Amino acid sequence: MQTRRKPDWLKIELPQGKQYIDLKQIIANNRLHTICVSGKCPNLSECWGHGTATFMILGEICTRSCGFCATKTGKPLPVDWGELDRLADTISKMNLKHCVLTSVDRDDLRDYGAEFWAETIKYVKKKNPGITLETLIPDFLGKEELINKVIDAGPEIISHNMETVRRLTPLVRSRAKYDISLKTIGVVAKSNKSKPKSGIMVGLGETPDEVIETMDDLRSVGCKVLTIGQYLQPTKNHLPVSEYVSLEQFREYKRVGLGKGFDIVESGPLVRSSYRAERHV
Repeated sequence: MQTRRKPDWLKIELPQGKQYIDLKQIIANNRLHTICVSGKCPNLSECWGHGTATFMILGEICTRSCGFCATKTGKPLPVDWGELDRLADTISKMNLKHCVLTSVDRDDLRDYGAEFWAETIKYVKKKNPGITLETLIPDFLGKEELINKVIDAGPEIISHNMETVRRLTPLVRSRAKYDISLKTIGVVAKSNKSKPKSGIMVGLGETPDEVIETMDDLRSVGCKVLTIGQYLQPTKNHLPVSEYVSLEQFREYKRVGLGKGFDIVESGPLVRSSYRAERHV
């Protein structure tokens, strides 16, 4: 298959600089993981260069194997409760005022990792007074009592990504269901405790009408923040890029989304769910 040529605006700066090197060392010394590395994020250079990162808890091996995601898949290691202290210590050393946490899916665990999520949030806040948190959570199979464990721990923002439009969900996501993801976001919105947020990728074969339909679905359950970014194929074994969406179309998605009542719409080729997340608190 012929590889699609990337537009000039998708050229990515290679990670470099003292701040990047220092942060890489701190994370390595504390045996932590970041979605920046595991997910091959195109913004790694910018974010790490400014001393910010999205930490990935519950290990680095996911129980799901989505067609778009570069995170390792397989049988995860046992839960490492010592990760809480190492994470809180790293955040303190970085002197962060806002932090983003995400995780792999842990369908191997009885509660899918909900208790670990809740304890992590509470511990990080206890050890770092005044910090604000965004949590990019799994769907917990839509079980309200598990989602509420995360909500009750008190993060300022709870995000769960739709990833793509309804029609493409079975192709793009290995186990997640479109309506379960909508329910997850709806539970967060209904609580009125954390700001609900979601994100999608474009360039997987969706139509603009389908993107707008997804916006309507998200607004119907109370989602307030939306991110839209270009899908980039992490390896040749992942889903191919169907289209490089134009800058004009990204601007149009932002215009339409704001018109539909989202508080914030981040829409651009290199936008990712946690990109510039401190603005969304």
